[in-house]
Amino acid sequence: MSVVTNTTTIGAIEAPSRRNTELALLAFAVVIPVFAYLNVGLAIDGKVPAGMLGYGLGLALLAGVAHLVVRKWAPYADPLLLPLATLLNGMGLVLIWRLDQSPRLIAAAKRSYGSFSPDAPSQMMYSAIGIAMFVGVLLLLKDHRVLQRYTYISMAVSLILLLLPLVPGLGADVFGAKIWIRVGGFSIQPGEFAKLVLAVFFSGYLMVKRDALALASRRFMGLYLPRGRDLGPILTIWAVSLLILVFENDLGTSLLFFGMFVIMLYVATERTSWIVMGLLMAVAGAAIVGSTASHVKSRVAAWLDPFGCLETATDQNMLNACDQMTQVLMSFGSGGILGTGLGQGNSDLIQFAANSDFIFATVGEELGLAGVMVFLLLYGLIVERGIRTSLAARDPFGKLLAMGLSGAFALQIFVVAGGVMGLIPLTGMTMPFLAYGGSSVIANWALIGILIRISDTARRPAPAPAPSPDAEMTQVVRP
Repeated sequence: MSVVTNTTTIGAIEAPSRRNTELALLAFAVVIPVFAYLNVGLAIDGKVPAGMLGYGLGLALLAGVAHLVVRKWAPYADPLLLPLATLLNGMGLVLIWRLDQSPRLIAAAKRSYGSFSPDAPSQMMYSAIGIAMFVGVLLLLKDHRVLQRYTYISMAVSLILLLLPLVPGLGADVFGAKIWIRVGGFSIQPGEFAKLVLAVFFSGYLMVKRDALALASRRFMGLYLPRGRDLGPILTIWAVSLLILVFENDLGTSLLFFGMFVIMLYVATERTSWIVMGLLMAVAGAAIVGSTASHVKSRVAAWLDPFGCLETATDQNMLNACDQMTQVLMSFGSGGILGTGLGQGNSDLIQFAANSDFIFATVGEELGLAGVMVFLLLYGLIVERGIRTSLAARDPFGKLLAMGLSGAFALQIFVVAGGVMGLIPLTGMTMPFLAYGGSSVIANWALIGILIRISDTARRPAPAPAPSPDAEMTQVVRP
């Protein structure tokens, strides 16, 4: 009788990277906007637009670079986030180019500024910068948990970003809202980047304090309240941010930040009482701002009775808000179920901000209710993949950060779409990836990059365990 000893090592099961799936989806995400571009050209001029080849190659190049970087440095990332963002960005370029062809907008620009410059080329440049930001996030941020070290630094940075528009000589007042700064001929919206930095602060702070926040110190009107010393810093930054945004006349961004805070607080503590408190505080803040800020008053009046306030408007700002809202509602109404067709609507009657704040009205008129639902579904898929990433993350900081970014993205969609469709007052925020604006597209590409990094870490297989004596199998072989 002889004894044979075999030692085997059982390694981790290799998970599929899904990069080929992402590449196939990216192909569709590029082809669909190219056909939409062709559709617009045929509808307006009856011929193939001259810039279609350049537009298609540019979008394909940007998508290809992003895919290669994800394949190399985040091979296990979610396969849907990049194609969804590419499709929305590509369709946004098409809608902006469609509005650039409007004779009404061209004539209005020449009357106001003496000349007209199309916005689509600038948006393509901003998209390229956004992809570069996306690539930079993946190359520099090897592990999202590194951000946890900068919890309180991120709080200071976010406050600086929010204060910049109030600095004399640097901030710019654009139609009542003080949310812009001008640097070297460019306009930058610091609030778009502040939401990313605030998400880092909220995640780091709540990860450390979540146990204390979950344990209530007292009960007030059925709500369990935490100790003041635990909640003090985060309430301080919320209050300061709210005051800054009130002075800047930007209620939308204020609601976005506070909503993100409430969502992350609920996820961290699992207490539904925070949702109730958050809603009450949001309503109270909105009521205070709506009754004191003239810019917000105009938008509330346009929301309550857009047609009636055309006759009762007390200033030019309110008259403009009411006129825009009536044009937006008529755009949605004339779109019907299937829309008038790309390039065949009249949403350019909105004129100012037709390709930024109100670009969703073009979707409603030219693509109809069906097109609106498709775009909302695409946005919903991004939010769903972000929440899935949060659930799959192995560390509490990653869970909170992914949930915070996904919640902020979802709230921005709700605030913009709800404002344009008359569900809530207009806020002046832009639709992510669709609307014209460099700050928005760059910040949202950075957001997608962070989510992809977290999903890569969450989906990456665990390293194989080291061999142990239990793995040795002894087999008795009889002669």
